Amino acid sequence: MVSVLLAQYLSDLGFSPLAIGAIVTGTLLGSAGMTLLFGLGGRGVSLKARLLAAAVMMVLTGIGFASTVWFWPLMAIAVLGTLNPSAGDVSVFLPTEQAYVAGLVPPEGRPRVFAVYNVGAIFAGAVGALVSGLPAVLAHRHGWRVTTADRAGFVLYAVVAAVIFVLYAGLRRHGEPEAPPSPAGGERRRALHTSRRTVLELAALFSLDSAGSGFVVTSLLVLWLHLRFGLSPGATGVLFFAAGLLGAASQALAPVLARRIGLIRTMAYTHIPANVLLILAAFAPSGGVAVGLLLARSLFAQMDVPARQAFVMAVVPADERAAASSVTNVPRSLASAATPLLAGLLLSATDVGWPLVIAGTIKIAYDLILLVLYRSVPEAEGASRV
Repeated sequence: MVSVLLAQYLSDLGFSPLAIGAIVTGTLLGSAGMTLLFGLGGRGVSLKARLLAAAVMMVLTGIGFASTVWFWPLMAIAVLGTLNPSAGDVSVFLPTEQAYVAGLVPPEGRPRVFAVYNVGAIFAGAVGALVSGLPAVLAHRHGWRVTTADRAGFVLYAVVAAVIFVLYAGLRRHGEPEAPPSPAGGERRRALHTSRRTVLELAALFSLDSAGSGFVVTSLLVLWLHLRFGLSPGATGVLFFAAGLLGAASQALAPVLARRIGLIRTMAYTHIPANVLLILAAFAPSGGVAVGLLLARSLFAQMDVPARQAFVMAVVPADERAAASSVTNVPRSLASAATPLLAGLLLSATDVGWPLVIAGTIKIAYDLILLVLYRSVPEAEGASRV
């Protein structure tokens, strides 16, 4: 909901596309820093405790965005908070949750379980996108200021965070990984001791993909559709609701493909068509054609997610999963944070969809490199490249 609300809300407050891109960049930088802190800096702290702390931060983020209208305070909240403008998988919660879930499920069942896990999140996100148009509708119906109505969305964000806190509080400890034995001599064991090369290589590849994604985070797609075709907040809310449902359906198919062609081929063979459609959307002659291409992209764009999650969890030892998940996600956050500012600058200069073209090109390059490096790597438990 807030990823769709964010760009329009900041625009209504009088911020330029460049300033909006800067705040979006701040939120992604914040996600990167917090993910690193929770993943590597929190060794010795239980996964449950980390999730509860993240939920508290989410409450404070919602309150901050609802109560502040000045650029620098909003930038500070963006960097220090949990708000995620991509409505996707760049999140302080994600690595901790992945490590917890992987501890409960055998390797052969992880693609299916991660698909269920992601479909639930996507469906909820799609409902949020649909609801995001409600504040503007209510404002026009009752004569309220639209910015005041939009603030209610951030208040709801804080309320949802409180509910999440209660849900996390009910988690049991059986998903927690066992602490690795201390090495001889009392030296501290590195978080990544056997899978370091594999994890760093995957982190670099995933960063390339996320750098492309940063050009087309939901908030910036909303802004482009508004500038190029004049789409209203209600229309974009419906669009991303439908896109979310299609993404959920595509993830449900990912385990079937993974069993037939493997995790890496599932990732690349579905991702490439999605990015071709993204590039074509940039040159759409009308809003209807652009929406159609973006919806068609949604059929393929999310199939790689459960396959990627299962692959990372499979190719590292059990005691390195939390660290591996953090290390592969933090550079993704940093990379995706580096590009929204450039996308905002491009949109300030022209309403042509150059960010979509750049994003699609970068992401196709990632798919091809991934195939070359990893299509022959065994996908069995602990099969790291050495």
